[in-house]
Amino acid sequence: MGDPEQAGADDDGEFDTVQFGVLEPFTGEFSDLAEERHQGTELAIQQINESDEYDFTIEYEEYDTQLDPATATQRAEQAVQSDGAQFITGCISSSSALAINDFALENEVVYTPGAADVSITGSECNEYVFRFETNTAQIAEAMAQWTADELGDRIFYHIADYAYGDSVLEEVETRMESISDSYERVDVTRSDPGSTDFEAFISQISNASDEADALVVGMTGADLAIFLSQASARGLQDEIPIVTTTASFRAVRAGAGEGAYNVYSGVRYIPGIETGDNEAFVDAYQDEYDDVPDNFSRVGYESIRMVANGIREAGSNDPTTVRETLSGMEHDTIFGPNEFRACDQQAVNPVWMGECVEPDEGELADVELLTDLSGEGAIPDCEETGCEL
Repeated sequence: MGDPEQAGADDDGEFDTVQFGVLEPFTGEFSDLAEERHQGTELAIQQINESDEYDFTIEYEEYDTQLDPATATQRAEQAVQSDGAQFITGCISSSSALAINDFALENEVVYTPGAADVSITGSECNEYVFRFETNTAQIAEAMAQWTADELGDRIFYHIADYAYGDSVLEEVETRMESISDSYERVDVTRSDPGSTDFEAFISQISNASDEADALVVGMTGADLAIFLSQASARGLQDEIPIVTTTASFRAVRAGAGEGAYNVYSGVRYIPGIETGDNEAFVDAYQDEYDDVPDNFSRVGYESIRMVANGIREAGSNDPTTVRETLSGMEHDTIFGPNEFRACDQQAVNPVWMGECVEPDEGELADVELLTDLSGEGAIPDCEETGCEL
């Protein structure tokens, strides 16, 4: 695919190609999500390379991060230092993405992560990191408001014991405390990423169900699918409402089967939303893959499109020049007008609250939207993010 010798600018400042490194956990618990994101990435690259609107083509190599921060860093080093990548994208795991944050700054390459931990564009932000993925704070804003209004303010938490789970706990709790003077954290249980047996946690939650108004679950991928399946087998949904950050993901609903029914979830994306040029994206994705896109598809897609727009606007494939142009630049996206806002370089995405419901046919749960929140309404104020650029 890529040839690092061709990726650099010519002597007169003109360039024909841009080199990307695509870093994803193609193996491990997030492999389905990685493939979904990769398809969105590939679709965007294909469209850009075929479009007359761009006078350059994107070349890329793929690298398997294996859900491990050290491996992710090694793959990033290979992409940049050996293969000439000027721009890198990917990493669904927050722990891996945070490692690549540091790498991007040290090596002065633009990075578009696929993970949701707030600190990526918060306390651990830097000028080379631009995120289109909706972060946990944005989802927590919609979740906390809806949960407090519809279910109550006594919350039991179960989280995956790593950066993302901790972020869910912190962000939802902070908002619940601001919404309700009577908010109560009933308890917190934590499971290791990659766990397959949640029986002890489900029993602990069940025993406390009379004391809590809702269970908030901070997990994703196969971990969440297995948890929901086992919780459903125990009848936990009948004892306590389950509110999640990512049960709306198609891969989670597919993995959980009937276990996803009657589970509430924050929603970052579903293909039926009527915003921006989403309809054209969905049509193109279906034509290419004979399937509908989901959350990570759109993250991969817009991460590439927005960076490509920045390269075109800057008239340069130099990452430092591009990141200066990209910060605060407005784009037409699947969500309508959007930007990586200048203060933290987080995309200003709308969010929704939804319920996973039994479908009219088949087993895969449908997502029924309950409320929506604008991008401006969901994103924290700049001074609250902890980001200092």
